[in-house]
Amino acid sequence: MKVVTGVVGNDIHVVANRLIDLSLRARGYEVFNLGVNTYLEEFFDAVVETGADVLLISSLNGEAEGWGREVKPLLTQYKKLDDVVMMIGGNLVVGRGDPDEIQRKYKSYGFDLVCHQIDLNTGLDMLETHLEKRTQESNA
Repeated sequence: MKVVTGVVGNDIHVVANRLIDLSLRARGYEVFNLGVNTYLEEFFDAVVETGADVLLISSLNGEAEGWGREVKPLLTQYKKLDDVVMMIGGNLVVGRGDPDEIQRKYKSYGFDLVCHQIDLNTGLDMLETHLEKRTQESNA
């Protein structure tokens, strides 16, 4: 299974990005890591170019919301992303916020999985559960 990952926008949390990369590889994923300071179009282009199954965007500086709002409009331009699992994780807002509201907000932006302030392994477990469920539904 192929995953495109990286850190969105002006976020430069390279250590967290490397940990995500290593954890995905340890779980058997083929990883295409775009690094830090990545624009949404770069993520989407990479998904199309690699034929990735998952796009995992991270943000730790809390500024992902501004970028997240652009996901749904961009998805209309990238028809080949309809079946891609869209995931975002990290610290997704500046300051504090209601986790349920944050999750609803990001899902309305077009993300399938939202992991606000959830540890990496729990988030990757959520991804695997989501992928297994999709496989079961498509086989039914």
